[in-house]
Amino acid sequence: MARYTDPVCKLCRREGQKLFLKGDRCYTGKCSVERRSYAPGQHGQSRRNKPSEYSLQLRAKQTARRYYGLSESQFHKYYEIAARAQGVTGDKLLQLCESRLDNVVYLLGWGSSRAEARQLVAHGHFQVGGKKVDIPSYLTRPGEVVSIKEKSRESVKIKQVLESGAARPVPAWLERDAYEGKVLELPARDMIYVPVEEHLIVEFYSK
Repeated sequence: MARYTDPVCKLCRREGQKLFLKGDRCYTGKCSVERRSYAPGQHGQSRRNKPSEYSLQLRAKQTARRYYGLSESQFHKYYEIAARAQGVTGDKLLQLCESRLDNVVYLLGWGSSRAEARQLVAHGHFQVGGKKVDIPSYLTRPGEVVSIKEKSRESVKIKQVLESGAARPVPAWLERDAYEGKVLELPARDMIYVPVEEHLIVEFYSK
């Protein structure tokens, strides 16, 4: 699978808003969106016409995909699952993205960004239900307990992320206690902060 290797700040500038891809840097004056609030490239500051309906749908899809750090094939797969599920397709899509293990680890404060959380999961630092899970795309379920492995708790890196994320608030659908976190329920739409109108994503894929 292709991996994005260019500066991630360009993605935020392209979408015109913070996607919090750089961890702590996004909360400082060094954030590229605050310093250069226009799209990257030689035409980034050029005057634009009113965006078309397709353009709005594409930007919504790209914003959500980049927010969670997913490839196009991964994101489209989640859409297909959401479309087959009962309920509002857009809400189900975001619910699937939120319940990924790498996202849960990030929301619990165990990673400064989703990319860092994804790397820590892939390196095998976490357990779900007492068993090691090193698959970032693992979909957590209500009642499951995510914990930091006993051995990993002595890691310098883990200690650093725990210290930096200790003050970060945890969403209402999760519960954090030292080295453990619990999924209380699947998040409702009002519990999910994603700067997109999900109905535009559904419109994009349903054509």
